[in-house]
Amino acid sequence: MTNRENFGSRLGAILAAAGSAVGLGNIWRFPIETGRNGGAAFILVYIGCILIVGLPIMISEFLIGRHTQANTARAYQMLAPGTAWKWVGRLGVFTAFFIMCYYCVVSGWTMHYGFLALTNGLAGHDASTFPAQFLDFVQNPYLPIVWMAVFVLLSHVVIMRGVTRGIERWSKILMPLLFILVLLLVVVSVIQPGGSEGLAFLLRPDFSKVTGSTVLSAMGQAFYSLSLAMGCLCTYASYFNRQTDLARTAVQVSAIDTMVAIMAGFIIFPAAAAANYSLSPSDIGPSLIFITLPNVFLQAFGAYPLLFYIVSSAFYVLIILAALTSMISMHEVVTSYLTEEFGFKRSRAALLETIVCIFFGCFASLSFGPLNGVRLFDKTIFDLIDWSASNICLPIGGFFISIFAGWRLDRQLFRDEVSNFGASRARYFRPMVFLLRYVVPLGILGVLLNQVGLF
Repeated sequence: MTNRENFGSRLGAILAAAGSAVGLGNIWRFPIETGRNGGAAFILVYIGCILIVGLPIMISEFLIGRHTQANTARAYQMLAPGTAWKWVGRLGVFTAFFIMCYYCVVSGWTMHYGFLALTNGLAGHDASTFPAQFLDFVQNPYLPIVWMAVFVLLSHVVIMRGVTRGIERWSKILMPLLFILVLLLVVVSVIQPGGSEGLAFLLRPDFSKVTGSTVLSAMGQAFYSLSLAMGCLCTYASYFNRQTDLARTAVQVSAIDTMVAIMAGFIIFPAAAAANYSLSPSDIGPSLIFITLPNVFLQAFGAYPLLFYIVSSAFYVLIILAALTSMISMHEVVTSYLTEEFGFKRSRAALLETIVCIFFGCFASLSFGPLNGVRLFDKTIFDLIDWSASNICLPIGGFFISIFAGWRLDRQLFRDEVSNFGASRARYFRPMVFLLRYVVPLGILGVLLNQVGLF
């Protein structure tokens, strides 16, 4: 590809890729999974899954994108012309768009709750009113759609400005701000009376709770959290320059993503302990962010109204930033596809993607209200999109990426890319190929079968 933009700095590339990985999954699923699967024992299993499954796929996506310098759909077509492998790249584009259609809805909710927190609209409630407050909001036929559209438009503005002036520049602003807010909330949460007990619970390994299901859960969490198989990493890597160390970047992105997930636990469990609140598996998902945590923060910090205001406001701004960086990466996957495959100008491609996303997002949003009775396989529109994307599209995409990289991709091309054409020794090359050929596909197949209830 000629005249293709690249990230202007190594830091910008790392922060952009990390922004793609860090999202809502780090906050609303990882801490609860950790709490019910043995605390630090689950964290160790999770890190193992990243090393064995996550990193090989991430590096594969990086090298495919960087080598071809093309959008994820074209990349596979370039590497395996005239074959059916092109559908792996197209599946990545479809998955990114599919996830956007419900991710933008939840992200709109975070915008609304951020507004409530900043205007002190969460004060004066209690455990009995938070569920009703959330239910009234999501069932409103208009307000959630307005906030969803605002959120999508924010990502649209960034994408419109391109790679260097848009994605990279804003990643350098949003990601450091996200880290500052995480550290602020961790400190405030841990120093509360009883906070150390929550921290000890999180960090105390209980290997008696580790089962085969725990391993599959950790693998699924790693897969979703790292933004694998949705085209984001491959697309961002197409903007890497030839000096970017792919393996080191993958390790750094994975480390940042894992650190944010663990720090989310450092925020939630000490606050829950200070509030004398026992978290349960039912708290996974939106209920954790929009019902449980407002109550936890109120119980833990409510005696000090200013502190409650600071904590709740900082928390929802943090959630908004995490959601926005992920949304930008998915938006870019589809925008780059439309730009390169159909010859659209970036502005027109971004606008088309924004309009279509809002259109389908409306149906997902309304499934909590007027369209709640519209169900397929006993699932609402929102639930069906969420379940299909997370449990079907992502594992299938990851499975075929590992097969492609392990069996179809030219070995010399693979070695050249991961070693930066001889600049590094890449001693991990042979073990990684072995993992991609034999271990990763079986692991992903286990996750897929587990998530659809067959294993």
